[in-house]
Amino acid sequence: MVLREIKNIYHKELDALYPKEEVDSFFYLLIDHYLQLERFVLALQPNLMLTKEEEQPLFEALAGLKLHRPVQYIMGSTTFMDLDFKVNENVLIPRPETEDLVRWIFEEVENSTLKGESIRILDIGTGSGCIAILLAKLLPQAKVSALDISEKALQTAKKNAELNSVKVDFIQTDILNFNGFASDFDIIVSNPPYVRELEKREMHKNVLEHEPDMALFVSDENPLLFYKTITKLAKESLSTKGMLFFEINQYLAKETEALLREYNFSEIEVRKDIFGNDRMTKGVLG
Repeated sequence: MVLREIKNIYHKELDALYPKEEVDSFFYLLIDHYLQLERFVLALQPNLMLTKEEEQPLFEALAGLKLHRPVQYIMGSTTFMDLDFKVNENVLIPRPETEDLVRWIFEEVENSTLKGESIRILDIGTGSGCIAILLAKLLPQAKVSALDISEKALQTAKKNAELNSVKVDFIQTDILNFNGFASDFDIIVSNPPYVRELEKREMHKNVLEHEPDMALFVSDENPLLFYKTITKLAKESLSTKGMLFFEINQYLAKETEALLREYNFSEIEVRKDIFGNDRMTKGVLG
């Protein structure tokens, strides 16, 4: 079949489910992933023919998209700050706003007395490992640890560390039932579950039906459960002037700030994401 005809089929089957620009994006991502074809191939070769073997993964991907399966899960990979990461239904798909959180941490280290030092970093709820692995890549002098409750998530994170040639110490534990660490960290970072049940109506099917619930949702009655637990742990496990970073629920920024103050964190700052929402915060111990 001619490649252009397959693109037309994508629009015929998907335009009622997704914006047309997103359908184009899916198509070009998939031909690059499966066929190593650049997006301008249709302009250069408008009558390019594919074999049956070349067509098959494109039509299998189309079937998944019709079921609202995220294109990243279909491909089994995604890009996060120019690094490749394996993803599957056991881990959240890394978001652009989390890239901003990593950049912020890197900037704070570069502009502090920690620059060039052999610092210790802990990532809580690591999922795919994207935060820990990026920090290990950006700060090669750092000793990075990462924990998660999910064994399957950690299997994926370990593969991503190998893929990106960094060393991260992965730990499987439930942070809600954890007794603490024997030594101090200079930085603790977490992107914990923070979406309240009442916010589900704002979310797309591809997230609700495919990404792991336990990495996303908290009860309406106790939405800061993980933040309280991690802040308490951070107070006990950070070095003097150690920094705590969170990705946060945009609707609970003031409550998260108040929580940090309650545990005597200072220099508290909230930053917005690329969409203008309150999305990340920092506090300094002491």
